[in-house]
Amino acid sequence: MKTVNSIKDLKGHLAQERLKTKHIGFVPTMGALHDGHLSLVKHCVDENEVCVTSIFVNPTQFDDKNDLTTYPRTLDKDSALLETAGCNYLFAPSEKEMYPEPDTREFDFGNLACVMEGVHRPGHFNGVAQIVSKLFYAVGPCKAYFGEKDFQQIAIIQAMVERLNLNVEIVPCPILREADGLAMSSRNVRLTAQERTQAPRIAQTLKESAALAPDKTVRQVRDFVTHTLNNEPLLHVEYFEIADRHTLMPIDRWTDTTRPIGCIAVCCGNVRLIDNIMYNV
Repeated sequence: MKTVNSIKDLKGHLAQERLKTKHIGFVPTMGALHDGHLSLVKHCVDENEVCVTSIFVNPTQFDDKNDLTTYPRTLDKDSALLETAGCNYLFAPSEKEMYPEPDTREFDFGNLACVMEGVHRPGHFNGVAQIVSKLFYAVGPCKAYFGEKDFQQIAIIQAMVERLNLNVEIVPCPILREADGLAMSSRNVRLTAQERTQAPRIAQTLKESAALAPDKTVRQVRDFVTHTLNNEPLLHVEYFEIADRHTLMPIDRWTDTTRPIGCIAVCCGNVRLIDNIMYNV
């Protein structure tokens, strides 16, 4: 595996790969890699001749500067994991490399960015679109791989690709979970031992809620999830919405969509965790 720190060098290496008519796959990450990330890399390696993974903690998508400061950074460990996973290129740029000058672009994603994460993390998705578009321009991938834990983010990136007319296929990949159901996340390492015992209740409660639909109303299912988790001593629900998977707009009745999804953000102590579940109704 070759580690590259500049866009110019990355483009040079990948131009040589394209001369050999090789398909290039891409996995953008912020590092602190876990098995969920590595599953994306595996998909990428399996489906492309060349796998590129980026590690860059993007400052423009953090509305909470403390979250940016405390985000785990483990580049040496991440590099070793990527090499073992079969990654060909690690792109690990500096902030100055990605933002030689401020990125003043403003993206309008309409309703997609006005619900759930968009409400609670103002500016977050604009920052995501800024960095992902920059990375796509640098890598020029055929396919890019994203985990479905960040379901709303995938919708935003798909919309960005369409609006910028980028020739890249977005490949959503299933959520990977710990043995107790907790969705894998780089933030999990920040949980205390006591918080770590409470965090799996998020996935467990979502699973229990799926058994209630459609016999219970949408509101009853929302209330069940919110009240159940808020009754746990270390958990606080920031939001829980049941929405249409395509538009991400909240629904009031199960008949409002054939593709409902429940999306949630929960603070476990000081650590913010997200998850989702598909409802079959």
